[in-house]
Amino acid sequence: MRRRLVISYLLLMVLVLFALETPLAATLATRETDRVRADRLADATRFASLANPALRGGGSGPLDGELAAYDDLYGVGAAVVDRDRHTVVASASWAPGPGTTVALDIALAGQQFSGPDSVWPWMAGPLVVAVPINDGGEVLGAVVTATPAGKVRRTVAAWWLLLAAIGLLAVLACVSTAFGLAGWVLRPVTELDAVTHEIAEGDRTARVRPRLGPPELRRLAASFNNMADAVSDVMDRQRAFVAHASHQLRNPLTALRLRVEELGPSLTGADGRAEHRLALEETDRLATLLDALLTLARAERAENQRVAVDAAEVAASRVAAWQPLARHRSVVLRLDTADAPTYARTVPTAIDQTLDALIDNAVKFSGAGGEVTVTVRVAEGGTVLQVRDTGPGMTTSQIDQATERFWRAPDVQNVDGAGLGLTIVAVLVDASDGRLTMRQNQPRGLVAEVWFPAPGDLRVASVTAASVVVEPVAVESVAVDSPAVEPRAADAGRA
Repeated sequence: MRRRLVISYLLLMVLVLFALETPLAATLATRETDRVRADRLADATRFASLANPALRGGGSGPLDGELAAYDDLYGVGAAVVDRDRHTVVASASWAPGPGTTVALDIALAGQQFSGPDSVWPWMAGPLVVAVPINDGGEVLGAVVTATPAGKVRRTVAAWWLLLAAIGLLAVLACVSTAFGLAGWVLRPVTELDAVTHEIAEGDRTARVRPRLGPPELRRLAASFNNMADAVSDVMDRQRAFVAHASHQLRNPLTALRLRVEELGPSLTGADGRAEHRLALEETDRLATLLDALLTLARAERAENQRVAVDAAEVAASRVAAWQPLARHRSVVLRLDTADAPTYARTVPTAIDQTLDALIDNAVKFSGAGGEVTVTVRVAEGGTVLQVRDTGPGMTTSQIDQATERFWRAPDVQNVDGAGLGLTIVAVLVDASDGRLTMRQNQPRGLVAEVWFPAPGDLRVASVTAASVVVEPVAVESVAVDSPAVEPRAADAGRA
C-alpha cells in the first residue's frame, strides 16, 4: 500500500515537472539562440555598411581587415557576396554550406535571414545570418556569417542539465516526503494489521495506539480497540462461566455420588444393584466431563507464553506414568526416541497434556494384545511426537470431526469419555504454533502426530520425571471416582 501511494505521488510529481520544465527548456534554447543571433545580425549589419565601396569597385578598403580580425577573435566565418553571388571579400574560415544558399537567396531579395530558430543540443549545423547590402533602395549584395553552433549547444545542454538536476532533486524530495506522508497515513493501518494478527494468534491484550495518523484513522483505531475490548470481555466472561460452573458443580456432584453410594447396602435385588452401579458410572462420567470442561477453559484462557521443553524427557515421563494402566489392559506401551535431548517450543504443559490425551485414547481403544508406540523425532525444523496404536482407528470423515467439542464416534458412545480430549490437544497445539495431524495406521489403528517448532532464544524449562505431576488431565483437575481409580486423561474426540 505504501509503495502504491509513493508511486502515485511520484508519478504526479514527474508529470508536473515534465509540464513545467519542457517549455522552460525550449525557452532557454530559444533565448540563447536569439542572443547569439542578435549579436551576429548586428555584426553583419555593420559589415554591410562597410561593403559599399567594395561592391562599387573601389577596393575592399577596411572591410578585408575587419573580416579577418572578426574571424580571429570570434572564429566566425564571414563573406561579402555581390548580386551575382560572387564572393567579393571573405574571411579565412569562411566555407559555403547548405544553409548559406537559402540565406543568400533571401538576403539578395532584400530581407534579413537567420537560422535556425533554435539551436538544440543534438543539432550539428552552424547558425547562419545574412544581411542585404542596400544603396538607395538597390540591393548590391549581401553579408553572410556562419557561426559554429558548438558553444550554443553546450550552453543549452548545460541549462538542460541544470534543469534535470533540479528535477531530480525535486523527485528525491518528493520521494522522501511521499514516504513520510504515506508512512504517517498508513501507520495506523499497518499497526492495525499487526495487532489483528497478534489477536488472531491469541494475544488478546494487543491494542492499536489511537494517536497515530489522520483523524479518520484515529477514530478507526479507537473503534477497533473498543471492539477488541468488547470481544475480549465476552470471551473472558464465557470462559469464566464455564470454569466457574465446572468448579461449582463438583461439590454437589460429589455429595450426590456419596448419597448414591450409601444407597448400595439397602439394595437387595439384582436389578437394583445393577441400576445402582449404572448410577455410579454416570456420576463418574459427569465428573470426567466437568474436569475436561475446566481444563479446556484454562487452556483457552492461558497466555501464549512459550518455553523450551525437552520433548524426549517429557515423553519418557508420560510413558512411564501410563505403563501401569497399559499393563492392566494387556497393552504393550513402548517409547521410541533418541538419547539426546529433543527440545520443542510450546506453551507450558502442552506436551504433557497432549501426550496424556493421545496415550489415553490409544491404550483405551487398542484392546488386549494391542500395541501403542510413542515416537519423538526431529523433523521439518521442529519436533514431532507420534502416538501410533493398533486399535480400530477412525474413518476419514471421523478424523475430520475428531477435534470438535463433545464429538464421539458412533460406535464408542458407551465408552467412558467426554469428547473433549482432542479438542484440548488442538487448542494447546495451536497456542504453541504447532500442528496436529491424524491418519489411519496400516494395517489397522490410528496415527496421531503433533509437530512443535524448535526453540529459539527461549528459556529452557527443566522437566524431569520427578517434577512432572502424573495427572493425565490437568495440574489442578480432581478425579471424582473411587479410591482405586485408574489414571485418566481428558478424553479424545473418539472417546
